[in-house]
Amino acid sequence: MRLSDDAQAALIAGARDATPVRGLTHGFYKYPARFSPAFAGAAIKAFTEPGDLVLDPHVGGGTTLVEAIAAGREAVGIDISTLAEFVTGVKCTVFSEAELETLERWAGLVDASVDIHKPSIALTDYEELGYYKHLNSPSRWRLRKAIEQSLASAINLGMPRLEAFGRCVVLRTAQWALDGRSKRATVDDFRRILRETAIDMVRGARQFRASTEESGRQTATIFRRSAIGIEEEPGLRAMRAPRLVVTSPPYPGVHVLYHRWQVDGRKEAPLPFMIANKLDGSGLSYYTMGDRKYPGLRTYFDNIKGSMSSVATLADMDTTIVQMVAFSAPDWQLPRYLEAMEEAGLTEMHLPNLQHEGDGRLWRSVPGRRWYSAQRGSNHASQEVVLFHRKQRTHDRRATGVVTSPQRPSA
Repeated sequence: MRLSDDAQAALIAGARDATPVRGLTHGFYKYPARFSPAFAGAAIKAFTEPGDLVLDPHVGGGTTLVEAIAAGREAVGIDISTLAEFVTGVKCTVFSEAELETLERWAGLVDASVDIHKPSIALTDYEELGYYKHLNSPSRWRLRKAIEQSLASAINLGMPRLEAFGRCVVLRTAQWALDGRSKRATVDDFRRILRETAIDMVRGARQFRASTEESGRQTATIFRRSAIGIEEEPGLRAMRAPRLVVTSPPYPGVHVLYHRWQVDGRKEAPLPFMIANKLDGSGLSYYTMGDRKYPGLRTYFDNIKGSMSSVATLADMDTTIVQMVAFSAPDWQLPRYLEAMEEAGLTEMHLPNLQHEGDGRLWRSVPGRRWYSAQRGSNHASQEVVLFHRKQRTHDRRATGVVTSPQRPSA
């Protein structure tokens, strides 16, 4: 497989693209540490052909799967989080025209479901489990009622696919209203954003449907489980080897809240799971593959080695593995990460067009992410690096556009 100068340029531009995420269904939810659709799309175009299988073993918000299906590729995603499973499932749903018409009518009326003078039905089971945390204060009861009322409207859509879409609209609106805001949103604001979000999401779903029709309908399969041991998953064992693995795994030593919102500053709230009708009882390390304070991040590196070993088992010699990663201390974490990839059975590759740039790897600045700003006295995690790997073999691939290169020192 040759990688032309144009393909390399598209990959580099896609990785460094800093424009706001938009288009298709990408705006359905702001999943933490998501990468650019432009990058995922460029990687899919560079390394695959229509009909090929694309795998993301840490699917998160589903960017890879959306871009793969829109480009006519089959897609498989894996994630341990029920919230990631929900969000990716809604984003990858190709709704029928009749369903879109129903959702369009609902979107134009959903704001009327929020009326502070009318009763709402509390989700008692979730309340007893603590999912209303930080919403029970006197200053929050109006937004709590607005969320309950809009959720009831989504549930009243009747069909599971439509209800999931409606819940995702509420999820995105409530995220806007609560997560990391310095100024509290009013109910009028919530009602307005709810309607605007619903209309915009229906528009995105239509665009996604049109893209799949143009490129050839493919499927997305999502497994809610750890990536470690996926080679034993019956549904995956029956599939052919992926032509491309493109993913953004949890970042070693970097604090990212994948499973909580931050309400009123740093108060962590599990509300997104309730809105998605999912359960969560796990702590942060469950989603980040290990406690970032553990000495030497040993648990993290054991887990990333395990997950990528499973990826290597599923791959063949034509599979390209592309990862976007950031580090809290790249001087020692990047070499250790690359060592873990070697131990997993992978060999690093480099883009020839970057051989005279820095350490020869594709680095990018993180555009406007809140998580890295909490790093004490360090800006390292504001940089991400794109790593390219292939399954290990005894000879190099200097005849191809992506060539084997000895490990180079970190930047």
